[in-house]
Amino acid sequence: MNLSISFEPLFSITLLAIVLVPLLLIVGAGLLVGQRGSLFRLAALGALALALFNPVLLDEEREPLSSVVAVVLDESQSQEIGNRAETARAALEGLKERLSRFGQFELRVAETSNSNAEERTETRAFEALEGLLRDVPPSRVAGSIMITDGQVHDVPENASGLSGPLHALITGEEDEKDRRIRFERAPRFGIVDKPLEMTYRVLSSNEETGPVEVEIFVNGELASIEQANIGQEMPLEVTIPRAGRNIIQLSIAPEPDELTDANNRAVALVDGIRENLRVLLVSGEPHSGERTWRNLLKSDASVDLVHFTILRPPEKQDGTPINELSLIAFPTRELFVEKIDDFDLIIFDRYQHRDVLPILYYDYIAEYVENGGALLIAAGPEFSGEESVARTPLIGALPALPSGEVIEEGFHPRLSETGQRHPVTRGLEGSASEPPRWSRWFRIIGVDDVDGQSVMEGPDGRPLLVLDRRGEGRVGMFLSDQGWLWARGFEGGGPHVALYRRIAHWLMQEPELEEERLTADGRGMVLEIRRQTMEDAAPPAVITTPTGETREITLGQTGPGLFEGQLETDEIGLYEIQNGDLNALAHVGPVNAPEFADTVSTEEVLRPVADASGGSVRRIEGGLSGLSLPNIVPVRNSISNASGRDWLGLKTTNDSVLKSVRRVPLFAGFFGLALLLMALGSTWWREGR
Repeated sequence: MNLSISFEPLFSITLLAIVLVPLLLIVGAGLLVGQRGSLFRLAALGALALALFNPVLLDEEREPLSSVVAVVLDESQSQEIGNRAETARAALEGLKERLSRFGQFELRVAETSNSNAEERTETRAFEALEGLLRDVPPSRVAGSIMITDGQVHDVPENASGLSGPLHALITGEEDEKDRRIRFERAPRFGIVDKPLEMTYRVLSSNEETGPVEVEIFVNGELASIEQANIGQEMPLEVTIPRAGRNIIQLSIAPEPDELTDANNRAVALVDGIRENLRVLLVSGEPHSGERTWRNLLKSDASVDLVHFTILRPPEKQDGTPINELSLIAFPTRELFVEKIDDFDLIIFDRYQHRDVLPILYYDYIAEYVENGGALLIAAGPEFSGEESVARTPLIGALPALPSGEVIEEGFHPRLSETGQRHPVTRGLEGSASEPPRWSRWFRIIGVDDVDGQSVMEGPDGRPLLVLDRRGEGRVGMFLSDQGWLWARGFEGGGPHVALYRRIAHWLMQEPELEEERLTADGRGMVLEIRRQTMEDAAPPAVITTPTGETREITLGQTGPGLFEGQLETDEIGLYEIQNGDLNALAHVGPVNAPEFADTVSTEEVLRPVADASGGSVRRIEGGLSGLSLPNIVPVRNSISNASGRDWLGLKTTNDSVLKSVRRVPLFAGFFGLALLLMALGSTWWREGR
């Protein structure tokens, strides 16, 4: 029963003031001058005021509300070390049992992560706590309890946002030992075949000093072993071996009795960027498609183009004085002897041997290809003539020899069966229909003794585009000079930009255009595997997880020569994938996740916030048998320090829910009327004496 008095005025406060204030002034004046009967008049005025203000006795029936206790259970990956997870679960069950003894407490439990392992890279305990108490008024919060190893990554700067005391129960043992390594400075980009400056640091939980061996791996291969001083920032110089994604890994050997070796590795992902590619384009006599290759290569910002057109061969004698020619001599020695190795690709566009190049220089070009260079022959009718470059020492580098035929008839270029799987021509826009959705060409050069891969064909299956490897280098032969028809939009044109660019980049050994290639990448917590091959099928991929477990997944075909597969995982780290004789590395999850930056359990991270809230931080020692939990003690809401040596306090609330109200008017009915009449009558009686 809750009794209280309330006033329910019969009129507005303004109207009551207009009526009562003058009467009060009159009665007050009578009291001051000692007028007879003034006290009776004051009593009568009071009775009248009570009647007008209408006091009501309220009898409320209320149901008390419970206080909400929020418990956050840390299930991050660092809790999986040792017996921390078992201790935390046992502590939660113990708290539930203790809180069940008190009817005034309502328990709410949340975990710092769910089934999505990607969210387990950080321990966001206060985020989980906020979600638990979002719909609870601050006055109903009894307090918060966190069961964690103390490595929490979203600790607020102060406790102003907390309602009630915060108590932290710390899992893990005291004096834990752990070493870890991390990158201090790791650029995201580096130039291929150039040194990249990085720094790293080896740290120890017990302030250990001295040297330690660090293994440096680049894309899974051991690059070097260095000596590092524990605690000092160490320099590291790594040469980026290839374009695209590169994985730099640092590793230190685990120590005896070390807490975990999960942070004994550090990974940096570096995207390799190739410096501008140098291309030498040598055009023979002018023709309709001469500028097609030039325009394409000049439009590519990653290509430095050197272009020469042979406008005046040595045998041309027309009597024009040399001093009147606006031409420069072809610097053959400088290009093909002194600086030939500086070029990534040499293109002969309808070039024929007319004594511009000494015959010995073709040997240099063939040697250049054998040593890793790239050569493209864009052939025209001259390739079948007496002055063909195939009749020079360059013949040893060519994948096909001219047959002497020049076929001039309309035809649609088509992808061969090999070309449908080859990265240079696979999926070329317009190739899927029959006839292909691009314009016709009208000339093709006949060849014999094809030694390479014919990826495009002309009429009657004649080779149109031949690609081949020679030693460490590559050679391509484009057996038509009609590609300019696509560039000019004849009969709707065709995908000349994509085709020409792929040819050039394949010759320059772009990794993405390799026929046999295995790549893997981590998308969130999903490992994606992609295999491109010239075969009709791909074997299953064998995956080695960061913990050494081996798994096997089947790769499904997604296109000609393309096979893909996915593996959902909850394990963060570096995965090794093997498919046939190819290997690849991929990192799944955030690189160097904060969850493993420091795995030693600690009381210091949460102590400032807990102390400021009036709570406590303490360890719960041992496993299931030796668990030491504090007692639960309900405390008043006004107490400032809610903890003791072996107990923790939770505040009780005074909040309640109103169920019903019973009203009893105090100045109504016959009682109020009689009291008012008696007060007025007493004034008349006093006046009459």
